[in-house]
Amino acid sequence: MRFVATNEAKTHLSSLLQEVERGETIVISRGRKPVAKLVPYDEAERAPRPKVGEMIDEPCHIPEEALRSMNEEELRAWGAI
Repeated sequence: MRFVATNEAKTHLSSLLQEVERGETIVISRGRKPVAKLVPYDEAERAPRPKVGEMIDEPCHIPEEALRSMNEEELRAWGAI
């Protein structure tokens, strides 16, 4: 793991990215405080995108009570009137 200051990272970003592609981890710090980490991108970590029309979750059930209109008292309580 290599530590670099923000000004060095800004100036040498291209070469730092080449190091990361070779498997190196670069920590960018502001003063003595680490603020970011450059690590190799892992394609396997990326969640697969669902195909068009594919469900990604189980269907949810919405009770009828949730779909009814609010009465005047409820609207007033929510500040709607």
